[in-house]
Amino acid sequence: MRPLAVGQVRGKLTPNVPLAPYVWFKTGGKADWLFEPADLEDLQEFLSRLDGEMPVMALGLGSNLIVRDGGVPGVVIRLGKAFATVEARRDKVLECGGGASGILVSSKARDAGVAGVEFLRGIPGTVGGFVRMNGGAYGREVSDVLIDCDVILPTGEFVTLPARDLDYSYRHSNLPEGAVVVAARFQGREGVPAEIGEEMDKIAAAREASQPLRTKTGGSTFKNPPDGKAWTLVDEAGCRGLTVGGAQVSEKHTNFLINTGDATSADIEGLGEEVRRRVYAKSGVTLEWEIQRVGRP
Repeated sequence: MRPLAVGQVRGKLTPNVPLAPYVWFKTGGKADWLFEPADLEDLQEFLSRLDGEMPVMALGLGSNLIVRDGGVPGVVIRLGKAFATVEARRDKVLECGGGASGILVSSKARDAGVAGVEFLRGIPGTVGGFVRMNGGAYGREVSDVLIDCDVILPTGEFVTLPARDLDYSYRHSNLPEGAVVVAARFQGREGVPAEIGEEMDKIAAAREASQPLRTKTGGSTFKNPPDGKAWTLVDEAGCRGLTVGGAQVSEKHTNFLINTGDATSADIEGLGEEVRRRVYAKSGVTLEWEIQRVGRP
């Protein structure tokens, strides 16, 4: 592990931190360094002192992520309470910190009578994560509502990027590698809080009914192919309930992998690759990973 010569920080900088507790799968190795900045200025100063010399990765709720068993090189950035703010403006724009969850954003919008972002209730992540991934649920995605976002580049430089510069496509953006999304603005519209809440409740109920939410999972594993659903292809390939070590394809929703208790990240990733192999053999479709896989094998 490389030493860090970054001087004083006001946040918390810790070496050799196990990341499994921060990831939904509850598996994976350690971060060489974990930095939890006190505020925006603390993050900027820290990264500027690194001077782009070390890998940087932002970690949100850890919902759509496999951290490999060898851990993550460089610095993992975790945004805390200072970055978890949501404010509704009079023009129905939501000013959101990069660490705010989808549930918090949609709930604050409901309370302020801002419609159009109810779908964020169905994304188990933070603003930073779903801005980077163009997160979506129930027919809508972030690119439909994002105005712009503030990011800190690995050099410490602060830039505001309009949505059009992110070159959004399905579960993809061209945000620079190592850039940390610290804030974003979403455009909503006038709405009635009770009706917005009703729509959010429907989304929550649909997720509960169809997804294995009460297990150690990582959300949707594979991207839907252009003309179909990933779960259907997985099911047709006979993979429902398939296991590798302690990892299993969910019986409830076959586009979810679960840690049954003692899985390693290698088990989970290996199971995903076996599913991809079987799906290709059955249908000729190559499934693409939606879950991010990071770190050393």
